[in-house]
Amino acid sequence: MKLLLPAILLGRLAATSPISAPVEERAEKFNYDGYRVLRVAFDEYEKNPEAVAALGEQLSDEPPQLGFVDLLVAPEKNSEVESLAINAQVIQDDLGAAIKQEEEETVEYRAGAVPSDSWFDAYHSYADHLAFLTDLVSVRPSNAEIVYAGTSSQGRNITGIHFWGSSGKNTKPAVIMHSTVHAREWITTLTNEYVAYQLLTKYASDATIKSYVDKYDFYVFPVVNPDGTCETFELVEDVTYDSAGFVYTQTNTRLWRKNRQSVSSSTCIGTDINRNWAVGWNVAGGSSTDPCDETYRGTAALSAPETSGLAAFSRTVASRQGVKMYMDWHSYSQLWMTPYGYTCSQLPSTNTELQSISGGAVAAIEAVHGTQFEYGPICQTIYQASGSSVDYSHQTVGSQYTFTAELRDTGRYGFVLPANQIRPTSEEMWAGMSYVFANMK
Repeated sequence: MKLLLPAILLGRLAATSPISAPVEERAEKFNYDGYRVLRVAFDEYEKNPEAVAALGEQLSDEPPQLGFVDLLVAPEKNSEVESLAINAQVIQDDLGAAIKQEEEETVEYRAGAVPSDSWFDAYHSYADHLAFLTDLVSVRPSNAEIVYAGTSSQGRNITGIHFWGSSGKNTKPAVIMHSTVHAREWITTLTNEYVAYQLLTKYASDATIKSYVDKYDFYVFPVVNPDGTCETFELVEDVTYDSAGFVYTQTNTRLWRKNRQSVSSSTCIGTDINRNWAVGWNVAGGSSTDPCDETYRGTAALSAPETSGLAAFSRTVASRQGVKMYMDWHSYSQLWMTPYGYTCSQLPSTNTELQSISGGAVAAIEAVHGTQFEYGPICQTIYQASGSSVDYSHQTVGSQYTFTAELRDTGRYGFVLPANQIRPTSEEMWAGMSYVFANMK
């Protein structure tokens, strides 16, 4: 089967949605058993738009130029799919089974250990990610430190690692990289950490890597959305992680996207952190004003504490030492993109250089495992996205090279990417980033 519908019809999620349920519906872990992911083509939607939109919930925001959208369909909707006789491709036949396999591949980290690349063979809890960052600092304790970019809506620190080279900290232009803005995008956390791991652990043994770290100050924030990430992970009731200051008693909603901020006018929870930045925030068409929507932009620009904290941190770094490069990691679709997101009619004055270096990065990525990425400005490549980090970093922070990447895959596994793809994903993205570090002017 084969199918797809427009984002405008699928964007609004029902009140009982596993992705955007009201506050009072959080009592139990959501069971995805029997849920299917269907890929629907836009021309199919046009035959019966209302009926197709009622089949399920949109997992991604693919535009007409990509020609499809991925749709989460509950078991009780299968008969409706069949009766509509829609030509739809089954991407996941049982999402619940894929999530169970993912949980089995999650391992506990032994804090205080010397960081090893075995970390990249499995997914990990939020508490373990914090411990891993602390252990990374111990690799070069005189040239690395833990930093914070504010707190989340539930009071968790937005934790990152800062490291520098032989000239001392805060003396070189900055590279800022962050990930897990959308909580369900687990692969981005580890990919971002892999880049930091390579730069820190091979500084003393690899002259090329040493040259990168000596040339730039690096700020890496693996989890920008800790509250939402805790919501997607299998949460353990009444467990306190004293070493990380992290306490949670919630349950698992694996496909949660937004933060966990309350909205006074709605029973729905959360702001899309990547629609809340103060450039193009109120431009129509690239976000939603509906609190129940996956792309809800918030009550005002920078109203999400995660966004405002990271924005303030970035401005401070920019005023102190300048920002050379900014990367916001996402998944999925295999895209490498540049400003702008909020408009399709304008391009940065540096667009020629941005596209040149993007093309080189994409070629470097493909050379590792053959994974193909498309590249170009956000609005022209994937869809209009108002209030994004990329546009803010370019216009307000003044980052010379600003990118966002949508990592593996193109939908076969989607957000529930198997653990055996963590390492190859990280390896190919390291190649892309290495190209950028080596070729920025």
